[in-house]
Amino acid sequence: MNAAGRRHQPGPPLPARDDGDVIGLVKSRETHRAIETVFRIERARIIAVLTRFARDVGLAEEFAQDALIAALRHWPDTGVPDKPGAWLIAAAKRRAVDHFRRAKMAEGKIALLGVEAESMVGLPDLDDDIGDEMLDLMFIACHPVLPPEARVALTLRLVGGLTTEEIARAFLVSEQAMAQRIVRAKRSLAEAQLAFERPQGTERTERLSSVLEILYLVFNEGYSATKGEDWMRPQLCNEALRLGRILAGLAPSESEVHGLVSLMELQASRLAARIDAAGMPVLLLDQNRARWDRLLIKRGLAALARAEKLSARAGPYTLQATIAACHARARTPEETEWVRIAALYAALAARIPSPVVELNRAVAIAMAFGPAAGLELADQLASDVALRGYHLLPAVRADLLMKLGRLIEAGAEFKRAASLTQNDRERALLLQRAQSCDEQRLA
Repeated sequence: MNAAGRRHQPGPPLPARDDGDVIGLVKSRETHRAIETVFRIERARIIAVLTRFARDVGLAEEFAQDALIAALRHWPDTGVPDKPGAWLIAAAKRRAVDHFRRAKMAEGKIALLGVEAESMVGLPDLDDDIGDEMLDLMFIACHPVLPPEARVALTLRLVGGLTTEEIARAFLVSEQAMAQRIVRAKRSLAEAQLAFERPQGTERTERLSSVLEILYLVFNEGYSATKGEDWMRPQLCNEALRLGRILAGLAPSESEVHGLVSLMELQASRLAARIDAAGMPVLLLDQNRARWDRLLIKRGLAALARAEKLSARAGPYTLQATIAACHARARTPEETEWVRIAALYAALAARIPSPVVELNRAVAIAMAFGPAAGLELADQLASDVALRGYHLLPAVRADLLMKLGRLIEAGAEFKRAASLTQNDRERALLLQRAQSCDEQRLA
């Protein structure tokens, strides 16, 4: 049932349930800023708490919006309360109880949880473990009943707090298409009649793997944007890293959680150095390492140490973090331990066989043992169906051919890679390198 169908109180019609539109009702600029800040901070927590009660993430999000509307009505007159987050959670719980009572469902819902209605409308205890509820929400948003693209969208919406417009812009789809994707995801969760408890045993392990996979996917999309005019989308990197840090705090004994956080911290440390003043890509060996964020490197190395301490056998994320750490520790390109990196990629390929991993190993082999050795492996991958249309295969081959002085072949491969990529900045870089091959050949 939609929001309008749940309201029977007299009064003017409520505004559309969009964060920006609702916040725009506030006349007091100071209160406006306070409500906006508090709600953005507390929104995911409110939804996490209400999802456990309502058993429906869509309803939980509506109840959170109801709490925001209540704050907009009361706080300009009464001032911001001492515990604004607790106030919003209490208001959201009241809306939830009222909804189920009106729908003649309250008794069954509350009995299911083994609590009394009165306890649902009180302020949360100071020692309430909201963090655990946030973790539950992450597991819900990443339920395997949803397709991967829906999990990403729902995670960013519910836990990340991004608006539908922001998510749509990040993934280059229309706002309407993204809204439909999110609505379908919420409906699928409701129709599946899932148990909204944290999974245990094998199911928990499988679901955690899905959570990590999505954070990895979101970060990578921000680190190297698939499409569009920008080489990177740092907002996505930052959001994935923020969620990863939350997960690491809530699941401190999971080695691969720390491994992924380490990988993201270390990769994020290079963001400022990955583009020049014009927004063009700067490749790893050409980057000004003085611009690498030393604090993020320190955090990443600490997370890697925790991951290694928790498990004697490194998982895929920890192995990738170890590779990133080799780069982070090298003050100059010449100090990079390419032989070790090549061995780490071999170990990663043994854990998760992948032609993309093998392509990265080819680059490391080329750096460690010469471009001819790397090209031999890259050529073997050329027949792999999984890499058909993957622009980085011809890009890697082009770079190695260029180093070997085979400039005609290198130029052709750079142009082929440029025709395959959907990122404007990357295409420009590849065409620039193709032109460089032609200029060297004709010089």
